[in-house]
Amino acid sequence: MRADRLMHLLMRLQSRPRSTVNQLARELQVSGRTVHRDLDALSTAGVPVYATRGAAGGVALMEGWRTQLTGLTRPELQALATVGAPGALDDLGLSAPLRTGLVKLAAALPALQQPALEHARQRLHVDASSWFTGRELVPHLGTLRDAAWQDRSVSLTYQDFDGAPSRRVVEPYGLVIKADRWYLVAGTDQGPRVFRGARIGGVRLRTQGFTRPPGFDLPTFWKDWCARFAVERPRYDVTLRFTAEGEAALRQVRPPADGERLKAAPAARGGKRKVTLNFERESIAVSQLCTLGGGVEVLAPEALRQRLAAVAASLQALYGGPGRSPGRRERQSR
Repeated sequence: MRADRLMHLLMRLQSRPRSTVNQLARELQVSGRTVHRDLDALSTAGVPVYATRGAAGGVALMEGWRTQLTGLTRPELQALATVGAPGALDDLGLSAPLRTGLVKLAAALPALQQPALEHARQRLHVDASSWFTGRELVPHLGTLRDAAWQDRSVSLTYQDFDGAPSRRVVEPYGLVIKADRWYLVAGTDQGPRVFRGARIGGVRLRTQGFTRPPGFDLPTFWKDWCARFAVERPRYDVTLRFTAEGEAALRQVRPPADGERLKAAPAARGGKRKVTLNFERESIAVSQLCTLGGGVEVLAPEALRQRLAAVAASLQALYGGPGRSPGRRERQSR
């Protein structure tokens, strides 16, 4: 494990001119003390690594020095074989460059390792696409990409979850795709914010440039933001009473974490059980619970019960009661 980390550290120092110990610790997911020990180990092994103090300081390799390590380990070859051209790269026009880059990388491998790469490629394939849902359309993705690449501000129109529009000027730091959805990470007057790509209604590239915050790291920011979002996202708590059939139906529409809550729910009267789940918003609760039938009953909040009752009444009026055919209703309306 430490050998892999030392290799990662060495490649990281070789690919970037200078890094702080804190930056290296975050990337390697270790403490700063561990980074210092690893740097001492590299120095003992003859790697010319040095550190400088001050605002512009950090850890670096002696200028012009490069490792002579060649070849890849078997796990590295197997991991490389899974790299494809995900559909998201088509949106950015980078699928073809990725394919040609992988071909060049494979050609640069030692001759003895090239058959091992093809062997792995024929035995493991990663398809990151969804079955029945496509990627959300982001018509202005090209402009956002150019703005992020060139460090130029943009004016954009944006709709929040409830459809409320707004106009703003932001500084695009980068683009992230998660589960077939594009997101823009951008600087605002309130600090870095995340905007869902499909809700961006218009984008205009501005002439003004901007300076990225010192030390800003897109992968680190995204990981931290996702962790905060999981805790701080809106709450719309719904108390449910459900049967065994209702539990099975709930598991089909709710995230895996709710499955554990359903399993641990205490029994209520009549053998049914009761649980409180977070649906974030009332509209989400209505859309999901309407499909579950009589195996799931909403106990609270009362406003949600009334909305579901109104939906049930409208469906009853549309489809009628037992024994009433569409043709009969049509004749009665004439």
